[in-house]
Amino acid sequence: MKIGLGERTAQTVAIYFARAQQDIIQRDLPQKARTLEEALRDYEDTLRPDANSFGRKILVDGAYVGDVWCYCLGRAEVPNAMLSYCVFDASYWRRGIATEAVSLFLAEVREKYDIRTFGAFTYSDNIASIRVLEKTGVSSIEDFFEDGRWSKYFQREL
Repeated sequence: MKIGLGERTAQTVAIYFARAQQDIIQRDLPQKARTLEEALRDYEDTLRPDANSFGRKILVDGAYVGDVWCYCLGRAEVPNAMLSYCVFDASYWRRGIATEAVSLFLAEVREKYDIRTFGAFTYSDNIASIRVLEKTGVSSIEDFFEDGRWSKYFQREL
């Protein structure tokens, strides 16, 4: 099984948006974009020279199975960026794909944007996401209760 990263396009953004509407994903990964048009505008913003977000698609043996991205890029304070990821194809869950994709992505982002620290949030009951973060060397910093649900904040120096 070969895991890699690829360029996002308007077409893959539309696929991701549709696939991320699954209840199981919506439950564990809040989505900023509420409409496809908003998702496409957000994607177009990543193409600007002064963009503060960057993403890649996750590929397994050439098949598009999810996305990994960071936002709030280039902040002077710690963290320098925030990380998020989603494998939307459940047939690829629990196979180490998100862990490998996040590792590849962080190496790329560090080189491309000179990011030294990043943060990530996940719900406290999202054990799979917690495992991905732990396996990629991210430390749990804080537990907090917000919007009726316990969450965790993680951070890592690269």
